[in-house]
Amino acid sequence: MEHLDIIESQTIYILREAFNKIDKLAILWSLGKDSNALLWMVRKAFFGHVPFPVVHIDTGKKFPEMYKFRERYTNDWQLDLKVGTCPPVEEMDPTLPPAARSAARKTAGLKAMIDREGFAGLLVGIRRDEEGTRAKERVFSPRGEQNTWNFRDQPPEFWDQFKTDFGPGTHLRVHPILHWTEIDIWRYSKREHIPIVDLYFSHNGRRYRSLGDQDITFPVASAAATIDEVIDELQHTKVAERSGRAMDHESEDAFERLRADGYM
Repeated sequence: MEHLDIIESQTIYILREAFNKIDKLAILWSLGKDSNALLWMVRKAFFGHVPFPVVHIDTGKKFPEMYKFRERYTNDWQLDLKVGTCPPVEEMDPTLPPAARSAARKTAGLKAMIDREGFAGLLVGIRRDEEGTRAKERVFSPRGEQNTWNFRDQPPEFWDQFKTDFGPGTHLRVHPILHWTEIDIWRYSKREHIPIVDLYFSHNGRRYRSLGDQDITFPVASAAATIDEVIDELQHTKVAERSGRAMDHESEDAFERLRADGYM
């Protein structure tokens, strides 16, 4: 088996295990490349169907291209889409730096959605290589009563053996592409012809490596206008994937505080 076949099969195994073990499951859809690849594999794992709700937490500040993408593929893939709204930034922790405080709105919106819908588990498209705090995650990650994450108290996971039998009332975050890298996602997207928001490709010498809210996400210098050019660029660049995310340039503990509170 080739590398992409191996990591795809691992992800599909995790998806089916989560569906089998978690009573009320949903998947988070950010509309970004990782999220789209994960949703694509859900459709492969369940024979063209997504057998649980697809959740998008909408800050109201996404790019117009992202909203058009959401509308089109919700219809094309016949998704059971549930859109959650976010509280105003003034209600967020004032001790957070500005961009992190803005990003915290998504956590509050997600918590409200979980409370309203009663989801026992969420599939999330994060990867270990994205950011240092995410590297501490487990595939099946239990959360506290307020969906908080204690990275010091996580179950061991060895040789693809995952702990899934947690006590009643435990909320789980499941990370089926934790073992993927950024270039894996792009190579897989090319192979599978997965739809991608056009903002990821260069326009006037700049493109987005990571997509978030318009006011806290910025493009990086790049001439990569096709998927092949993006893959080639990633083989040589030393620019961090999240270099265009404003909150990643704020205080060192800001992102960890967000993650501990339940940020995706």
